[in-house]
Amino acid sequence: MRVLRTPDSRFAGITDFPFAPHYAEIADATDGTRLRIHYVDEGPRDAPVVLMMHGEPSWSYLYRFMIGPVADAGLRVVAPDLVGFGKSDKPALKSDYSYARHVAWMRRWIEKLDLTNITLACQDWGSLIGLRLVAEMPGRFNGVVLSNGGLPAGQDAPRAFAIWRAFSKWSPVFPIGKIIAKGTARTLSDAEIAAYDAPFPDGSFKAGARIFPSFVPLGPNVAVPDQLKAWEILDRWEKPFLCCFSDRDPITRGGDALFVGRVPGTAGQKHRPLSGGHFIQEDDPQGFADCILEVARQA
Repeated sequence: MRVLRTPDSRFAGITDFPFAPHYAEIADATDGTRLRIHYVDEGPRDAPVVLMMHGEPSWSYLYRFMIGPVADAGLRVVAPDLVGFGKSDKPALKSDYSYARHVAWMRRWIEKLDLTNITLACQDWGSLIGLRLVAEMPGRFNGVVLSNGGLPAGQDAPRAFAIWRAFSKWSPVFPIGKIIAKGTARTLSDAEIAAYDAPFPDGSFKAGARIFPSFVPLGPNVAVPDQLKAWEILDRWEKPFLCCFSDRDPITRGGDALFVGRVPGTAGQKHRPLSGGHFIQEDDPQGFADCILEVARQA
């Protein structure tokens, strides 16, 4: 596997992400390739963990407005960059990526850091991977806060997502920062758009970002059996599980109905809408952080 690494100089001009970088190296189970994963690690090391998992095509920068407040509340905030994104290593070929491989990579990373007592905060692909991790390692997780994501298992794709999947596959240009800006209710600054572009010096670094939409198991997909196994665990999950989807996301709006009432841990939780678009961390970071603190206190 050929692996690309974004030069540190690409991130030098980002002024609103003051968090020290941390790195852990894992080995791919298939061919032994070493992959370096970047993560933010803020707050007391012996405190309960809040694992903030981003989606596609963003990176941990997405949580910059939430990391500080949650850490200041006395929790340890750990926010990784998925392989292929942010400051983490980026396999060069689309064929190097798969849904199952990503779950395995992040599982190895959690085991390497020996994270326990975790409240998962997830959105977009952060939920597709994060909820699979919850199902595979339930003893390490004490609660879940889910926004604008899910765990699909073969349902029909919403029209908005089908359009996005086709665009990611066929468009000759793939402007990451502008894509994220279109998924927010507020207007991102030029500097914020540039920060989302920073991990990708050119198109050769975008293999993961390009292929991820094709992996979402909406419609026939090889991941459906693994999704159904994960749902078997979630159907028995009694720890806190709070949904806080946004009110203006054309792709995931209403997705909380797939969890509330089905996952036992959703009972008695104060599920509520947040105000914004798909990337709710940009639009309503305080609302999302409040939900995280609520669940972390219970956990």
